[in-house]
Amino acid sequence: MASLYDALQNRLFTDPLLLGRYPDELEPLLAPFVRPGDLDAISSPLDALGVNYYSVNAVRAAEGQVPIEVVAPPGYPRTGFGWAVVPEGLTEVLLRLRDDYGEALPPVYVTENGCAYPDELDGGSPQLDDTDRIAYLRGHVGALQDAVDAGVDVRGYYVWTLMDNVEWAEGVDQRFGLVHVDFANQRRTPRSSFAWYRDHIRQATDRTR
Repeated sequence: MASLYDALQNRLFTDPLLLGRYPDELEPLLAPFVRPGDLDAISSPLDALGVNYYSVNAVRAAEGQVPIEVVAPPGYPRTGFGWAVVPEGLTEVLLRLRDDYGEALPPVYVTENGCAYPDELDGGSPQLDDTDRIAYLRGHVGALQDAVDAGVDVRGYYVWTLMDNVEWAEGVDQRFGLVHVDFANQRRTPRSSFAWYRDHIRQATDRTR
């Protein structure tokens, strides 16, 4: 069951890109739709691979036509979205890419990593002292460093996101930004996480000079 979910969620995308084939579990389902030359085009050499990481999921058997139920694993703190906060999962993902794909893996960029938390204090004023977001970012930047120390060729890391944005399904209810946006007047106010991340980047840059 976990292998099937992994194939649908992860390997469905990386296997054809990096190996030129679909996961064995899914190949019978996809074969009628794959045309000659498709996989050759899909597996053309890449300059880099982007990885978006936010959380991990657990799966369990479900009733009905859908055999798998996806749930947040117990025992971890949750973001405002209900996602489990598991920084070590980022290390695991990056190490697994290295181990599964070897020389086929191009340089990696973590293109999205971030969290949303409830925004309003009593009285409706925005929550700008976002210590939960700082803890999330600190943990995940450390997890990224663990992967780099283990030999994964990571070239960049991007926080999702600089400013509060409009989420596809949630509108403006879930706020991911280092900068608070008042959507009524477009006023932008940096949160504490903005200063933390700024200082972290500055210190990391100073160490590499």
